[in-house]
Amino acid sequence: MTYMPLDDRYSRMKYAYCGNSGLQLPKLSLGLWHNFGGVDAFENAKSMLLHAFDNGITHFDLANNYGPPAGSAEITFGQVLHKEFAHHRDELIISTKAGYWMWNGPYGDGGSKKYLVSSLDQSLQRLKLDYVDIYYHHRFDPHTPLEETASALELLYKQGKALYIGISNYSTEQTNAMLRLLQQKHVPCLIHQCKYSMFHREPETSGLLQILSENGVGSIAFSPLAQGLLTDRYSMGIPKDSRAAKSHGFLQSGDVNDAVLQKVAALQSIALQRNQSLAEMAIAWIWEKGVTSVLIGASSVNQLQTNLKALASPAFSSDEMNRIEQVLHS
Repeated sequence: MTYMPLDDRYSRMKYAYCGNSGLQLPKLSLGLWHNFGGVDAFENAKSMLLHAFDNGITHFDLANNYGPPAGSAEITFGQVLHKEFAHHRDELIISTKAGYWMWNGPYGDGGSKKYLVSSLDQSLQRLKLDYVDIYYHHRFDPHTPLEETASALELLYKQGKALYIGISNYSTEQTNAMLRLLQQKHVPCLIHQCKYSMFHREPETSGLLQILSENGVGSIAFSPLAQGLLTDRYSMGIPKDSRAAKSHGFLQSGDVNDAVLQKVAALQSIALQRNQSLAEMAIAWIWEKGVTSVLIGASSVNQLQTNLKALASPAFSSDEMNRIEQVLHS
């Protein structure tokens, strides 16, 4: 079910209800994982945030350790929020997370009540807010009883420091267990944030998306373009300034092999027949799978605008979906 407000800003975006809640999320949300840290150009970050909002992106996704350095993306967003978005707070969905390493010592990582409560307090200080709209546990912690993590989320939810609760990077089994605990505490789980793309289909094949649907929980996909593989970025090899050319990061040069490039070329052919880029088709394909929102990253306004073009994507025919499946399974 979708709703399109009359305001011109919002008429440029499509929105969908998140699970069984009354909260609508934009079909495209902006993630601040990269390019919004203290090492990045502030004016470029501000320009991307303003352009996103001007095009109806109302959801901005952060985490305590986004930067670098850790925490600096929240500081950047907080500065833009209080100067440029000062009169628009109630038009924004701001999310943050905790679960990965944030500070030294035994209390700056994981899923303990100590860490989750302290981390949100720190995030609110950096953002200069009284509450966030969505607070996620960023990852399952095998060293902390799930009941303790659920208790921490319950506390923050009932204190009003987070309007909604979410989880991220939980397996199907872990998700099932957390949903049961939160239901017992009368704390609805709004959303699950998972890695999902044409090249990473675990949420689909593991039954996670089905579990979320059955429990009325929304979903948001990160890395929808497989770190740039599902674009024309690597069609002619590995550019020197690309992620795959770097010695660190999540995409390595070995990931850009002949088999992958053959699939990319075949997918590009299908996209061209649909009169769109591969990136646009890859994003629209995730929506076709029933995901509430797609979390995009950007390094420039131009790149952001390219992703926004996915909103004009034509509907998929059954033949197109079958051809994509054939490519992905080849």
